[in-house]
Amino acid sequence: MRENEETTEQIASSSQIASSLWQTKPWWCQPWSIVLTGLTIPTASWLLLHRLWITLPVASAIALWWILFLGIVPAQYAAAVESHKEQNMS
Repeated sequence: MRENEETTEQIASSSQIASSLWQTKPWWCQPWSIVLTGLTIPTASWLLLHRLWITLPVASAIALWWILFLGIVPAQYAAAVESHKEQNMS
């Protein structure tokens, strides 16, 4: 929880804030690369091993990763940016 507070403080203290989390990330950490990697790994697992008991946990872990880093984190970043903008307008 402390990390989240520090990140929010860093966002609030910066004079120029990127409106999108993805503007602050390198090319290899963009949504397209996360999705492409997340599709490639379970596909390769299935094609190489043909073991559902290996591929399903791998795909499930990647789905959780997607939910966290493609859904929750960007939404929290956008909320923090909006909150910062509202505070500066007041």
